[in-house]
Amino acid sequence: MIETKHKLRMGLHDAHYAGNLVDGARLLNLFGDVATELLIRHDGDEGLFRAYSEVEFLAPLFAGDFIEVTGRLVKVGNTSRSMEFEAWKIISSAPKESETAADLLDKPILLCKAKGVCVTPLDKQRIK
Repeated sequence: MIETKHKLRMGLHDAHYAGNLVDGARLLNLFGDVATELLIRHDGDEGLFRAYSEVEFLAPLFAGDFIEVTGRLVKVGNTSRSMEFEAWKIISSAPKESETAADLLDKPILLCKAKGVCVTPLDKQRIK
């Protein structure tokens, strides 16, 4: 099926808690962006995010970390589209070394995974 990937860096504006910890809602927001792209690629329309059926937060995310967010369209119904998402940390900030230090991770760290369903109404589906 269709898959997409986005890479980005978390900034200080993404930090929500002490120690520059980024809240999990930021990752769900990014999953929503990925879902929108998948719907546009599949249907030619942004559609609507209906529900998450699973969300697991597995590791902390901090300002300065680089992540890769992936989404896959795994099942297509009449109007529903089932998707799976993952967020991986690929570069970790290293503020204890210096303000500008960072470590390229040999093995990416799975931060979060989720499953969700989006809907594109029949009258909005432009790609058949």
